[in-house]
Amino acid sequence: MSSYVAGLDGGGTKTAVTLMDDNGNIVRTITSGGINYNGMDAETVRGNLGELFAVMAECTGGLEHCAQVVIGAAGVSNPDVIPRLEEDVRACGYPGKLLIVGDQEAALYGAHEGRPGIILVAGTGSICYGRNGAGVSHRSGGFGHLIDDEGSGYSIGRELLSALVRHEDGRIQATAISRLVYEQLELNTVKEVIGFVYDKHRHKKDIAALAPLLTTACDSGDETALGIAARSAQSLYELTVPVTEKLTLQQGRLAMTGSVLLNNSYIRETFVQLLSRHYPHLHCGMPAKDASGGAALMAWTRQGGMTDGV
Repeated sequence: MSSYVAGLDGGGTKTAVTLMDDNGNIVRTITSGGINYNGMDAETVRGNLGELFAVMAECTGGLEHCAQVVIGAAGVSNPDVIPRLEEDVRACGYPGKLLIVGDQEAALYGAHEGRPGIILVAGTGSICYGRNGAGVSHRSGGFGHLIDDEGSGYSIGRELLSALVRHEDGRIQATAISRLVYEQLELNTVKEVIGFVYDKHRHKKDIAALAPLLTTACDSGDETALGIAARSAQSLYELTVPVTEKLTLQQGRLAMTGSVLLNNSYIRETFVQLLSRHYPHLHCGMPAKDASGGAALMAWTRQGGMTDGV
């Protein structure tokens, strides 16, 4: 391969990589482990990066052919993250240009292929981010599962667990959620569930992994589940309001992504209804490219279209 650029979408669960040649064509995609320092130990992050850059070198004839890497990384609001990532990337033997941005920036760039717009992400966490034609950007949400992330997979998982314990002690009526959670966790009692939740090794992704059960419960017409879906959609709509208003994008474009919005039709459809009711001229759809594709496109654009030998 001649000159190329790489875009990384680095999260806590996995890292997706897109390689793009000097003509802007996607030539390879790679998947590796997560690289989020806020939820992972440093040794694991370094190991995942090392594995990733080794695969890149093997399939491209060497890292020296890579003109630029753009990493869209989760957790970069922590000031320690960027310098640690930079150090570890250089330790992998990559000598070229490097830019590290928030994962929401890469996702937005890919969603609208560099054009102005908004992206709403609802996966393990939740965030809304946008940029207008004047280059002004604004973000709402995305401040972590302990104080934010409403409408996310983690938030839904927590609500499902909350519904289970509230049903068990009689605070709410019977719900299909209890059976579904017990079955997925292969547990039988509330005490066992509490042990699962408060295990010191428990990670937010373990709680978020329960979120798909919400669709099954909603399919059965469960009122508690339908209430969770409605609240989640409302929370996600509330994330979009300040971004839309501050950037004056009421007639712009909003892209939806993340496992919650892509896989739960109850939340997605209710969210779209709320958006169309309040912002009838704001077009809502799917991203043109994913976040790793957005990071690659950002790298390619920064190279000015690239030519061999850059």
